[in-house]
Amino acid sequence: MKKIASALLSVYYKDGLEPIVRLLHEQGVTLYSTGGTQTFIEQLGIPVIPVEDLTGYPSIFGGRVKTLHPAVFGGILYRRDLSEDVAQAERHQIPAIDMVVVDLYPFEETVASGASAEDIIEKIDIGGISLIRAGAKNFADTLIVSSRNQYADVLSILTAKNGATDLDDRRRYAQEAFATTSHYDTAINQYFLGQTAGGSATPLRYGENPHQSATFYGDLDAMFDKLHGKELSFNNLVDVDACIQLIDEFTDESAAFAIIKHTNACGVATAPTAKEAYLNALACDPVSAFGGVVVTNRPVDLETAEELNKLFMEILIAPEFAPEALTLLQSKKNRILLRRKPVELPTKLVKTILNGVLEQDKDNRTETGADFTVVTEKAPTDSEVKALEFALKVCKHTKSNTIVLAKEGQLLASGVGQTSRVDALKQAIEKAHAFGFDLNGSVMASDAFFPFPDCVEIAHQAGVTAVVQPGGSIRDKDSVDYCNANGLAMVTTGVRHFKH
Repeated sequence: MKKIASALLSVYYKDGLEPIVRLLHEQGVTLYSTGGTQTFIEQLGIPVIPVEDLTGYPSIFGGRVKTLHPAVFGGILYRRDLSEDVAQAERHQIPAIDMVVVDLYPFEETVASGASAEDIIEKIDIGGISLIRAGAKNFADTLIVSSRNQYADVLSILTAKNGATDLDDRRRYAQEAFATTSHYDTAINQYFLGQTAGGSATPLRYGENPHQSATFYGDLDAMFDKLHGKELSFNNLVDVDACIQLIDEFTDESAAFAIIKHTNACGVATAPTAKEAYLNALACDPVSAFGGVVVTNRPVDLETAEELNKLFMEILIAPEFAPEALTLLQSKKNRILLRRKPVELPTKLVKTILNGVLEQDKDNRTETGADFTVVTEKAPTDSEVKALEFALKVCKHTKSNTIVLAKEGQLLASGVGQTSRVDALKQAIEKAHAFGFDLNGSVMASDAFFPFPDCVEIAHQAGVTAVVQPGGSIRDKDSVDYCNANGLAMVTTGVRHFKH
């Protein structure tokens, strides 16, 4: 147990601070503070020592330097059980600081407000983050309170333990402190990534839902020329990203179109002409296509634009638009038209989760016929191999669990985001039949292996003749045996493509 005898308080937000200050005062704790926090404590009628009295230096450079001094950091960091540290603290007249209460300048809030770059830079906390790291590092002796969200818990601990903390308390608060600094530094890094790309923080109308605020960090102008329509929303941007990831799989075909709804493809097709590719993609699920996001890898000509103009869509993305096609497509007021520019995309994916961040490599693997291992007595035909390659490209970019049914150059249906692979297959079959597709001679792709033969049995009964899957189940043989007994071809890739 460590009894708190002294505390440094320096916070941006004062909400909820008063009860802690009063409790510390009642327990005879010596208080040190800075600027606005010092004024706040003084207005409560509680004695407080200005940090300037401790350091012998005033706050300088417009407040950029207040606490960065050996008298402050020495008081936090020196090890109370190390005689050499204790002797140095006495020699240099550095008093111990047993508790640090500090929060950070509101960097993310300032970025989201649309503030100037100068204002944003000034909200990069230096002293505060250093105090948090120092207090967390020396958790053996110092309690670090790094967020106002911890005030109620701190008050409870100090009340129950009569102004003391134990090692488990301090270790837990140190862990939370490092999570705070990690999140803060990540936010700054993301801001500068946008700046490095020539972009900045762009506040959006709202996030996934109207009650959520949102900001885009990056340079959309480097990626697209916006030729028409309203501003892009959070959900628009998520779907646009899904479009780009999927259409970039189609580099060899003469023309490819994809229609995306809630990040999943509801139509994909390739064909000799853009018009034919679009019509084939639309045929897959014209109901879901309503209000979707459409992307192509080829210029949009007038003939294709005349067909596109019949569909209510949120966004159309293409590398180019013929002048007469652009004029026609601009006739719908809110339709967003984006001309894509050649920009190298990140190779890392980052996602905020829990109290931290996940980072992973982008899934750059795409298997072709050369990667297939035939595991059945019957090998797929050349046409089936091309259809399986096509199905895999779509499957890779569809939420798990997923099953994709296709023929060469056209998505017939997919089962999306199901908790059961059998349910995904049944969903795909039902959708294909609903839109008039004959599945006889079609192929099936699965994003993961089959633990049981039920999927290949159901697919076979629906008319599927060839299957591609990663393989790797301890019961792979059951599915292979069913295929052999019923004349199906199956290939494995050895690569799983989960998309969560």
